[in-house]
Formats: sequence, structure tokens, C-alpha cells
Amino acid sequence: MRVGILGGAFNPPHIGHLVCAQEALRQLDLDEVVFVPVGHAPHREIEEDPGAESRLEMVELAIADDDRFAASRIELDRDGPSYTSATLAELRRRAPDDELFLILGGDQAAALARWHEPERVLELATVAVVERVSWTRNAIGIKLASLRRAERVRYLDMPLMQVSSSAIRRRVRQGEPIRYFVPDEVVSYILANGLYGAAAASPAGAGSGDGSPGSANSADASASRKPAGDSSASTRSGGVSSASRAPGADSSRSSPAEEAPASA
Repeated sequence: MRVGILGGAFNPPHIGHLVCAQEALRQLDLDEVVFVPVGHAPHREIEEDPGAESRLEMVELAIADDDRFAASRIELDRDGPSYTSATLAELRRRAPDDELFLILGGDQAAALARWHEPERVLELATVAVVERVSWTRNAIGIKLASLRRAERVRYLDMPLMQVSSSAIRRRVRQGEPIRYFVPDEVVSYILANGLYGAAAASPAGAGSGDGSPGSANSADASASRKPAGDSSASTRSGGVSSASRAPGADSSRSSPAEEAPASA
């Protein structure tokens, strides 16, 4: 199988992540894209982190209706920092016949030489880069020129989407609607569980059903919640995506949380 790996904090997952995964599927002719929430980011603290299990659960809700996507808890089930090289090595061990594609944003790709074992990352996977306004492929190529196997890097075209997890968290704190920035199931989860200050922003049940804190849509996300690790997307067969697979590797780019294309 040709498998894309999209790592990040997913705090929360949003439409930018989903569009990125879709474009990677199409442009790289992938069979599947696996979302890998970071467990322990090695070089930075995840802001307003509701916990790794909650971030995984939001990913599972976001991708539940698309059979092309899967979620993996590979970095949650492993102790210590989430290094991409270790995650890729474990995925390769579990499914040696899979061809792996690590999907990164341009800014993350430009920093690849500073990651933990960057050449090991390039050995284990084809790096597929989503260019950003601040980082063109020429600029990225200069940054990566000193690395062995840098010629394996591929570039993806993606619509410019001005959305970020940090902006979504800010909107929640300010009582602004987040519907259409994230899937409806994720909106419900955030509001029902009081994430990112949602509970304090507005009394429950006081809104207009627009996905803002206190709206009618925030009423009981528990009916649509799937226990983390129990999503059909994350228990699919294959070497990478199954949550029931042996616990293992954590990321080796500086970790999926640090280098995901659309993460905050």
C-alpha cells in the first residue's frame, strides 16, 4: 500500500488538515492517509492541550465518514518524546511492504535538517511537502541540500487556506462560532467537553445553533463520541493505521506535532 502519514497536534483538527490529506491522496496516488496525533512533543509544549486522548478522539470524529482516512495512536502508546524517525521505523517494521509518504508543511520541511535523525526520516519515507507562501520549493531545496536522499522530496499543490488550530481555539475562548472551520462532530465534542474555555465563554444551551459556545448544537456530543482507539477508521487492517496494532513508534520529524502541515 501507498500510505501517507500526516502528523500533528490536531488541537483541534480542522478543515485544513482534511483538505491537505485529500490533496495528498490525489496527487501522490495514495491508498490511505493516516493521521498521527503527537504524544509528547519533544521540543515544545502543546498550548491549551486537552490531552492526547482527547486530540485522538477529535481526529477520529473528524475522519469517521471518509474510508480513505485512518487514525493511529502509535505515538500515544509510546513513552518518551515523539520522534518522527522512530515512528516511521515502527510503521515500517509493522508493514514492511508499505510505501510511506510523510506529509509536511513547507516551514516544517525547511527545518528538517534540524530534526532528530533527518536522514533516517528520508530513508524511511518519501517526504511530501505542501508549499506555503513563506517557503517556496526552491528555498526548501536549499535548506535540504546537505541531506542525503534530499532528492526524494516531493511537492504538493494545495489551495491556500487561512485556518489554524490556534485561531480556532481563540474563537472558542471568545465565544465565536467555529462551525465550518472544523467538522460538526468536532464542534460538538469541543463544546460538550468544555475544551479551550468553551464552558466559561457562555452558559450551556444559550446559543443559536451556530457552533459557538453555548449554542444549541453544543448539547450532548457524547452520543456521537467514539472511545479513543475504537474508531473504525483507526482499527482498519494494514501496517499503519490500526489502533489495535502493537504500541510503538513515535515521530521522528521533530515529531508529528511539530511538523504537521496545518497544525498550529
